[in-house]
Amino acid sequence: MTGCVFNIQRFSINDGPGIRTTVFLKGCPLRCLWCHNPESARAVPELLYDEERCVSCGRCITRCEHGGHEILDLKHHFKRDVCIGCGACIQPSCPALELAGKKMTAEEVIEEVMKDEAFYKTSNGGMTISGGEPMAQFEFTLELLKLAKENRLHTCIETCGYCDFEKLERAAEYVDIFLYDYKETDDALHQKFTGVSNKRIHDNLRKLDKMGAKTVLRCPIIPTLNDREDHFAGIAAMANELTHVMGVDVEPYHPLGSSKCTKLGREYELAELKFPESETVKSWIATIAEKTDKEVRKA
Repeated sequence: MTGCVFNIQRFSINDGPGIRTTVFLKGCPLRCLWCHNPESARAVPELLYDEERCVSCGRCITRCEHGGHEILDLKHHFKRDVCIGCGACIQPSCPALELAGKKMTAEEVIEEVMKDEAFYKTSNGGMTISGGEPMAQFEFTLELLKLAKENRLHTCIETCGYCDFEKLERAAEYVDIFLYDYKETDDALHQKFTGVSNKRIHDNLRKLDKMGAKTVLRCPIIPTLNDREDHFAGIAAMANELTHVMGVDVEPYHPLGSSKCTKLGREYELAELKFPESETVKSWIATIAEKTDKEVRKA
């Protein structure tokens, strides 16, 4: 079984307990305005092109069979409309081209994950599957989880929760902790910010909790969008409602998705936003923490 993987990040310390390897899969049903992994949205490999780093050497032209590159007036032009994302044009020495996503078998992924087995044992870590959205490649995700358990690994899934509950239910047998997104309390605003309603997401979260699944609420806080008192109260209320929630992770906005969008030829709508000040982040955490007895921390 193969899936489309765009990154395998070793020595992750923010994606679950202990030292972990995080496997990032492509494909996501949401289109969050603040997405910091825009290269994960589509479930197929994509070419990122950094125009500022391109020296217009023209070597990619000879390697592309589809006419995706050309030199006009001594300047390189990348034609995205004909690119199929094969990556044949990329050379190790090229600073301007990068392929996001490649096909891998589940066994190949687990082999890479198991390279750090010693670290997992000493830190109570393991493997986390993220994205994109792991449920978008459900059968591949399920196979990864099964293989991880065969290797006695602790497992986490980072999910937006926007899927048929049956998928979460089947995955739950092999998942130790769900890192579950709680992006916006107000449904109309959730649709505006992400493109989908939060009703299914919140219903699925409650169903997981009734099953006894352990969860951590992961809450991206975006200045001017959802840094509001009623949303902070909503986060705390959900944490208080859930029996098996382990805590709340506050994820402060960062603009790292902006440069990736440029490389993908897409517009980044929040380009003017900056990193929030540390004192601002502390105030967000304090505001949520005063309304719940669950642990609230910066992710």
